[in-house]
Amino acid sequence: MRTAGTNCDNETCYAFHLAGAEAALVHVNRLFSKQIKMGDYDILAIPGGFSYGDDVAAGKILANELKWKLREDVKKFAGSGKPVIGICNGFQVLVKLGLLPGFEVIDERQEVTLTWNDSGKFECRWVWLKNKENKCIFTKDVPALIYLPVAHAEGKFYTGDETVIKKITDNNQIVFTYVNDKGEEPSYPDNPNGSLGAIAGITNPAGNVFGLMPHPERFISKYQHPRWRRENITDTGDGLKIFKNAVEFVISGR
Repeated sequence: MRTAGTNCDNETCYAFHLAGAEAALVHVNRLFSKQIKMGDYDILAIPGGFSYGDDVAAGKILANELKWKLREDVKKFAGSGKPVIGICNGFQVLVKLGLLPGFEVIDERQEVTLTWNDSGKFECRWVWLKNKENKCIFTKDVPALIYLPVAHAEGKFYTGDETVIKKITDNNQIVFTYVNDKGEEPSYPDNPNGSLGAIAGITNPAGNVFGLMPHPERFISKYQHPRWRRENITDTGDGLKIFKNAVEFVISGR
């Protein structure tokens, strides 16, 4: 799904292609006008970028459009168990839409947010992520420690309600946390934005909706790794398995 300001749609489309899917770039206006039906597809991806210039707040305008123009379609899609992924700006959209944490499929109240980095600047760097014990279909058999790039100014995962953190923790909804290269608790810049609990990605209670700030589509080949000529890097990047899992989930009919 793309709109004005989206700029990672082609890379995300290509990642799904490599994962074995037939992927289509669909502008939101075609969904709003009913030229295309969301339900005709098996996977929904909201890619990174700066939708509508991140006016008001990152992802807020697109989230409101989806909430008020396509609410029932989005709710039916996610509620049916079909995979949904939001990457960076897409993650920002999912939390402001209410699909994440998704306690009620679409939460009536926004429970969490992604706000300004503690550093006060745009962070563009590679980070280590720990794959936590979780129920997310996108991260099945993903290694315990992976390496992906981030590029955002509003990536700090935050909530003022301690019960929400407890709930997503107890539900095993925390998917990725930022760590250092030894897999230990991070400080800046290993946690690039100051996220509460070093949270980098979460899923909904059903495990089919996944949002993360790092960009898996930017590491699907070893040639995208910053040190591919100096280190023994496998041909497949750490991000590709995330897309393959979604495709395999659909093919298996689970």
